[in-house]
Amino acid sequence: MASVAVILSGCGVFDGAEIHEAVFTLYGLDKRAIEYQCFAPDIEQLHVINHLTGEVDSTQSRNVLVESARIARGNVKDVKTLDVDKFDALVVPGGFGAAKNLCNFALVGPDSKVTPDVLSACQAFAKAGKPAAYACIAPALISNVYGPGVELTIGNDPDTAKALASMGAVHKPANVADVIYDQAHQVLSTPAYMLAGSISEAANSIDNMIAKLAELLS
Repeated sequence: MASVAVILSGCGVFDGAEIHEAVFTLYGLDKRAIEYQCFAPDIEQLHVINHLTGEVDSTQSRNVLVESARIARGNVKDVKTLDVDKFDALVVPGGFGAAKNLCNFALVGPDSKVTPDVLSACQAFAKAGKPAAYACIAPALISNVYGPGVELTIGNDPDTAKALASMGAVHKPANVADVIYDQAHQVLSTPAYMLAGSISEAANSIDNMIAKLAELLS
């Protein structure tokens, strides 16, 4: 049975992992009888957003690993313990946490760097030639993981696409349900909520990506 590592970035679209995308990822893997283990960095998240008002709540601080446990029902491990030899593939759902906690793309754009433990984990899959899938804004990590020339998508937002291209990526415009597959680097990406206008569109985007990943693992 195939086994996949899933890296989460907290809990909540504006400051952590996008909950729908994360759940669709886990469901897509499980319904295809693919085992998974969730991971997250044991760090403080950039900030806490009040998801009712959209405002930063400066009175709170939260830990990315602890928050990710909400989605994983407690079954989540520190990403620094991720052993690539135990997994066949990697998935990174989106949400602004991917651009705030897994890297700092939300702050500095094309000058962004990936959080060290996350970078080590993602690069381990790249070096092993094992497939990986990134959704929504999570492809902002891909250039730092794979280097120049890697093909990816975040949909069709011109400013974000330009920033990723300046990092050395080859951005492929895509519709919400599309999955871009860079065969040379064994990496998949899909727009999900970068374009999705409904929960069903986001579900379809993620499921298409997981279906392609399952095909690569078969």
